[in-house]
Amino acid sequence: MAELKKVAYVFPGQGAQVVGMGKDLYDSFDSIKALFRQADDAINFPITKMCFEGPEEELRKTVNAQPALVLVSIACLKAAQEVAGKILPPPVFMAGHSLGEYTALAAASVIDFSTAVHLARERGRLMYEAGMKQPGAMAAVLGLEEPALAEVCKQTDTVIANINCPGQLVISGASENVAKASEMAKSKGAARVTPLQVSGAFHSPLMRPAVAGMAEVLGKVSFRDPIVPVIANVTAQPLTKGNQFREELLNQLTSSVQWQRSVEYMLGQGVKSFIEIGPGKVLAGLVRRINRDAEMLNIGDAASVKSLNSPSA
Repeated sequence: MAELKKVAYVFPGQGAQVVGMGKDLYDSFDSIKALFRQADDAINFPITKMCFEGPEEELRKTVNAQPALVLVSIACLKAAQEVAGKILPPPVFMAGHSLGEYTALAAASVIDFSTAVHLARERGRLMYEAGMKQPGAMAAVLGLEEPALAEVCKQTDTVIANINCPGQLVISGASENVAKASEMAKSKGAARVTPLQVSGAFHSPLMRPAVAGMAEVLGKVSFRDPIVPVIANVTAQPLTKGNQFREELLNQLTSSVQWQRSVEYMLGQGVKSFIEIGPGKVLAGLVRRINRDAEMLNIGDAASVKSLNSPSA
């Protein structure tokens, strides 16, 4: 990447997890071994073993996937900083998709790493419990414009939970309502509607039972001012003060993830390049659909970390 270009770091959310993630980083860097041990200690659970060995159905569970993704994403960042040093362009913004916001807060020094893993574990637990109290579902809707889908949601008592990029939206609500909304979306021209493998209606009012518990957990945390602004999921606006993050993290549970608008905000501020840090390449695909001229770099495993030192990186 050319120097002086404005760069943003972005961090993936739940769904990016895969069994084996982080193992090559663990095997390659002593500092990353220590990070994994720190994560196990932070939640008093062998999340390292879960990342490396699964089984997949256990890793996919909200309570496990969320701390695992924070762990591996920060491991990718730390390894990249260790290998590339000053070659790695510093960000002017950071942002995370849903759960990824917790990773962004750790990366921006708003909270420390152990706190981020602990909060992700508690968030996953509370979201799962909320899903048990008020069962719900989510579905990805492709090829339908936001105003048309908003009308569908209004008629079916569902909500748009994720505004990911043009033509890719996610709906959330009670299971039977999501089923109705899915059929109605197809009848209005959606190219495809795909049910998501989740344990509840995330980013919808059905997550309200999780808010009180999360408020109690967050009440024990001190939030520092970020070293660079973090773009909020809820408002797609930059947060620059530590005292703004508690409310953001609580609102995020029941509010739509404004990913498209977050990326558009960063582009509007002159960001040309996005570095996706963590497993998978989901965010790279979304950013390119928002702006095909945006440059993307993925740092998701040991190979991509080590390539940062190569002349072509």
